[in-house]
Amino acid sequence: MEWLEKFNKVFESKIRLGLMSVLVVNDSVSFNELKDLLQLTDGNLASHLKALEEAKYVAFHKQFSGRKPLTTYKATDLGQTAFAEHLQVLENMIRENL
Repeated sequence: MEWLEKFNKVFESKIRLGLMSVLVVNDSVSFNELKDLLQLTDGNLASHLKALEEAKYVAFHKQFSGRKPLTTYKATDLGQTAFAEHLQVLENMIRENL
């Protein structure tokens, strides 16, 4: 099973898989939008975003919207490539097992 060797452990979590699914199809998404969309707590979302940041799959930008802080996230080029490769591995796995 060659596909197992190519399976990206960073995306093992369904939350990280969901985060990357959202981020690769949007230019950027705010922390609160991600939290609402994926129905996560602040702490849970922050810990998964940190793991993706450490892998250099996501980048963030902090700014202010009026007087409120606004943090937005986007998938990096490396993250988009890694995610596409991971999806290809999953697709190959499914095809082999049909």
